[in-house]
Amino acid sequence: MAHSLQDTPTRYEWSKAKSLLPSNAHYERGLTGALIPDAEGQTDHVAVVYDEGETPPEITINKVSGSVHTVLANGVAVAVIASANSKAPRVADVLLVERQVLS
Repeated sequence: MAHSLQDTPTRYEWSKAKSLLPSNAHYERGLTGALIPDAEGQTDHVAVVYDEGETPPEITINKVSGSVHTVLANGVAVAVIASANSKAPRVADVLLVERQVLS
């Protein structure tokens, strides 16, 4: 049976997302890491936010120790992940988000 857009869970409707940060959050230019929680509690995700017009950053993941990994964007750490299930994060799992820059 084919699924329609109406069957899509709300947590995957990225087109309806308003912001990853509160509207009163202090804005700074540059790379930012953000946690995207999984509503079902299975696996949270990491997003890397970069400024509009910039080249998307190169994402790399370094193993720190055991099940602890660091997510780097252009060589700068934006997230540290410690996983109890020992599943290492993959570069393909990191969501890249282009942030609109307001003057």
